[in-house]
Amino acid sequence: MEPTPLQIIEFIAVVSGMTHVYLLTRQKVVAWPFGLLSVGLFIFIFAESRLYSDVILHVVYVLLNIYGWWNWAHRRPEEDELPVTRLKRTEIAAWSALILAGFIAWGSVMKANTNADFPYPDAFTTVASLVAQFLLARKKLENWIIWIIVDVVAINIYTLKGLYLTSGLYGVYLLLCIKGWRDWRKAPAG
Repeated sequence: MEPTPLQIIEFIAVVSGMTHVYLLTRQKVVAWPFGLLSVGLFIFIFAESRLYSDVILHVVYVLLNIYGWWNWAHRRPEEDELPVTRLKRTEIAAWSALILAGFIAWGSVMKANTNADFPYPDAFTTVASLVAQFLLARKKLENWIIWIIVDVVAINIYTLKGLYLTSGLYGVYLLLCIKGWRDWRKAPAG
């Protein structure tokens, strides 16, 4: 059986996405172009799959990947690389509240105004991913915890939609995020 064009695009998006996250766990600036390729392809894939929150998420990911690339590349002159830092408790509470309020609001909008499949879980992965991606671009350790939760939810959504390669990708992401959490915890604090 010959693969469909969507399956070929999904394969390229998966390989570039895995490369992106692996290089992020290693704190390599070169990760960001792979991220741009992956998220660009996933815009098309999710539009075809009626996962509209994921489409919007990946459009924003394009901007956040550009920001992350710029931020990681423009460190202070005395630094070899941008240091890993940690959120304060008040920041953790604020980001958590934003995720909760954001996914409930966005899920309600998607449920009321579109034919989106899984509007609330899809909204959760969208809002939490935006927060995680921003924190990743800022090199905050806690980004990995959010990604781990997002990956668990996303694996289930994509499996139910029959996007098996994408679901597998998020399984790999889950393992890489655990690795990223462990590795970044050992990094010198900024």
